[in-house]
Amino acid sequence: MRAIWSGEVSFGLVSVPVKLYSATKSHDVSLHQVHDADGGRIRYQRRCEVCDEAVDYKNIDKAYDDGEKSVVITKDEISDLPADDSKEISVEQFVPEDQIDSMVLDTSYYLEPAGKSAKAYVLLRRTLNAADRVAVVTFTLRSKTRLGVLRIRDSVIVLQGLRWADELREPDFDIPDSRVSKKEQEMAESLVESYSEDFEPERFTDEYQHQLQTLIEEKLESGEEIDTEATFGETDEDDDGEGNVVDLMEALKKSVDERRRTREKGAESEKKRA
Repeated sequence: MRAIWSGEVSFGLVSVPVKLYSATKSHDVSLHQVHDADGGRIRYQRRCEVCDEAVDYKNIDKAYDDGEKSVVITKDEISDLPADDSKEISVEQFVPEDQIDSMVLDTSYYLEPAGKSAKAYVLLRRTLNAADRVAVVTFTLRSKTRLGVLRIRDSVIVLQGLRWADELREPDFDIPDSRVSKKEQEMAESLVESYSEDFEPERFTDEYQHQLQTLIEEKLESGEEIDTEATFGETDEDDDGEGNVVDLMEALKKSVDERRRTREKGAESEKKRA
């Protein structure tokens, strides 16, 4: 991994030198755009609406338009903003983790101790563990002031980005009241119980990306024209779009029965393997 930022965690009068690494990556297959007629690569140009000339990125500034007036913000003006120079992850609060709404969670980063000694890093890690809380922090990354929390994952301090309070939208719709019978509620709870188990993220795969990779490999081997039905099998046709009237109780009962049969088959397979 390559560090994307270096600075220090400011914890009262204690400074913890750290390096920042992206904790996640995309597994999506990388594709580019081509002309469907001849396969030529599509390239984009940044073109000025006034002079109609192609403009290099180095000659592009930003602007803000309020609907009546527009002001240009130059790269020098942005770089002169005080927050842009900050190399500090500043601890602002220690709060219970359950007070952090999961909807505001953003990008995750690993923090590695920098410098010759990891003593301050270990101290902060142990302090977070002992407090049984997460540290709310502010920091600057890619010229933007950001909000985040520090938490522990195994033996590593993780910085989890948070969205600002005013970035979380409230739902702008009403949910109509509906009567749910006691029997329906009990059946739904039974269905939940039949699906209850420990989370194993390795069990889940991105079927779209797997199928896309298969398609690419097949085309590389067999050429542009391939039989997708032979490669992937027949796909189920969608319904006529008119929708189905669902008997909720019947659907719940069938779901519970189907789940029970699936688990029994799984248990039998485990016994055979043992």
